[in-house]
Amino acid sequence: MEKVLNPTVCFFDSGIGGLCLLYECVRRLPDVDFTYFSDNANVPYGSLPQDRLIELTDSFFYEISKLNPIAAVVACNTVTARCIDYLRNKYQFEIIGIQPAVKPAAAVGGKCLVLATPSTADSKPLHDLIEKCGLGRTEVVACPDLAQYIENNIKNIDADYIKSILPKIDCSTVVLGCTHYIFIKDIVKTHYNCPVFDGIEGTAANLVKKLGKSDHFAKRAQKITFMGEYGTRNRDIFRGLICKNGLKSLK
Repeated sequence: MEKVLNPTVCFFDSGIGGLCLLYECVRRLPDVDFTYFSDNANVPYGSLPQDRLIELTDSFFYEISKLNPIAAVVACNTVTARCIDYLRNKYQFEIIGIQPAVKPAAAVGGKCLVLATPSTADSKPLHDLIEKCGLGRTEVVACPDLAQYIENNIKNIDADYIKSILPKIDCSTVVLGCTHYIFIKDIVKTHYNCPVFDGIEGTAANLVKKLGKSDHFAKRAQKITFMGEYGTRNRDIFRGLICKNGLKSLK
């Protein structure tokens, strides 16, 4: 296979949720350029009807297609569940979605609780996944206002408020079915006193597998670009992830 010079991977999320996944992919693929698209103005996607979801998502993927990416990552569980088949049928580049980590969570044993947006919680792909991997002990609970709260309060999240709106259910594992929820992963873990799973590792590994670890190379520093009117805000939050978790300086 011919190696690709400075390939571009595009990300799409409803808002800030996909930044945690972007961080992990940037960490694993230092020779790949990344461009982050988001629709922060319309958060939360998890409460939108199907036709509106497709309309909004398609408008962003039309812009993504202009960049001729080697791949695109849907970093939104709702868009993956509701729109990814439509996107894959329309666009020719590789499109990778994220889905809740039900399989590894259920394998721990005991009751598994999936926290998700209303749209994801009600989606056929999620219920198919649970039927296949949930071992008959997995419950889904919709959290209608949680993604928007995190989006609007990312720099001042009230842990007590989060705990007050989380469902009071005894469980052995929790699955975060929305990438926004990853920003409160530690709060969720403390609240339920059990392991908490998300789709970050699996999705990042899938992207690496699709691209191939040695099928691309760079002759300059990696570029990470944030598009749209909320680009500066998203970039600042991403810088915060770098400071917290460690990564080479963002150029």
